[in-house]
Amino acid sequence: MLRVAVIGGGPSGSCAAEILAKAGIKTWIFERKLDNAKPCGGAIPLCMVSEFDLPESIIDRKVRNMKMISPSNREVDIILDDIYPGSDKEYIGMLRREVMDSFMRNRAAELGATLVNGLVSKIETGTNKQGPYTLHYTEILNDKSEEKGKQLEVDLIVGADGATSRVAKAMDAGDYNYAVAIQERIKLPKEEMKYYEDRAEMYVGTDVSPDFYGWVFPKYDHVAAGTGTMKQNGGLIKSLQIGVRERAKKRLVNGEVIKVEAHPIPEHPRPRRVVGRMALVGDAAGYVTKSSGEGIYFAAKSGRMCAEQIVESSQNGKIIPTENDLKKYLKKWDKKYGITYTVLDILQRIFYTSDGAREAFVEMCGDMDVQRLTFDSYLYKTVVAMKPLQQLKLTLLTIGSVLRGKALAPSTYKPVPSAVRDDKEVNKMLAVSSIKGGIKASK
Repeated sequence: MLRVAVIGGGPSGSCAAEILAKAGIKTWIFERKLDNAKPCGGAIPLCMVSEFDLPESIIDRKVRNMKMISPSNREVDIILDDIYPGSDKEYIGMLRREVMDSFMRNRAAELGATLVNGLVSKIETGTNKQGPYTLHYTEILNDKSEEKGKQLEVDLIVGADGATSRVAKAMDAGDYNYAVAIQERIKLPKEEMKYYEDRAEMYVGTDVSPDFYGWVFPKYDHVAAGTGTMKQNGGLIKSLQIGVRERAKKRLVNGEVIKVEAHPIPEHPRPRRVVGRMALVGDAAGYVTKSSGEGIYFAAKSGRMCAEQIVESSQNGKIIPTENDLKKYLKKWDKKYGITYTVLDILQRIFYTSDGAREAFVEMCGDMDVQRLTFDSYLYKTVVAMKPLQQLKLTLLTIGSVLRGKALAPSTYKPVPSAVRDDKEVNKMLAVSSIKGGIKASK
């Protein structure tokens, strides 16, 4: 019987382990922190709920209103009721990663995967990295004590252990460029929290990120406010987070930071994603999109596609798949999603380069055709073809927006107005305190 170790218990690892366990393959899933919560906006597309059979109980908020905010504080509302008139089915799911990851991991265990709360410290890869593979790990027991020096031999490894993947190092997968993300979870007064009940905000501007965006996303009883930037700007990350808080401070007034999180995020696939009988999925493989920074759906999907290939090639665990067998998963993945990654990379290069371009980006988001194309693609993960007139309109709109954006780009940045209080009341509150706790950075 085929023996498979899945290293990492996030969405990619859990989905891979679930498929393998269902097929009767002997599967271990390793997660070093069962209560871990990756710093993540936590947004998932609607199609993921049904495709991965996620219960509504793990979804904190159903966002039907998205607000885009430009460097000059131009606000564009994207309202799903307008995009899909007469339908209330469409929404962006907002969840906490610790809740979703735990659910998916436990489901894999219930289906037969052996869940190990442990840290893999070394991987012996065999001759020419072809296996069998020996994992050296420390298991964390129920009483929080550690049992060191444990070993496990397997025939195949799925690396789902994130951007700093130990599996990727063992297989010499090569480096990739990455971004640094930081996020603060903030408790808000009742009035402010109600405003964010079904609304998410995205902020763009050099003050919040020179190459990405800042966000305020709603959770169960708090909001997550964060930003990201490429690693070469990593030294600025704290000041950029302060930039997000400054721009949103009238909407986050009297908030209290309850948790600070930071994590690297890959920016493109690794040079090698399959070596021998080791395959990478999720962040370990580099499956995070440019422009939007979306990774949860693609992590889960890659774990499932990789595992399905293992099941097929192993004849439900009867034989050990070859390296070429595993590479079939890569061909299917690149064929299905390669264009999506390329298009979003181009969009980031065009619209995230200057405040003028960001002004143009936000203006374009106000166009209903752009909104419809964007959300059809995002919510349902389908490539939506544009009609010739739509293509012409979008081209002219882009040119016009870019020209106007240069004139609108601000020399300084100001907080956006409160959405629930008048300015006099907000300024009085800010004079006492803006946001309690959280990170500190020099200007």
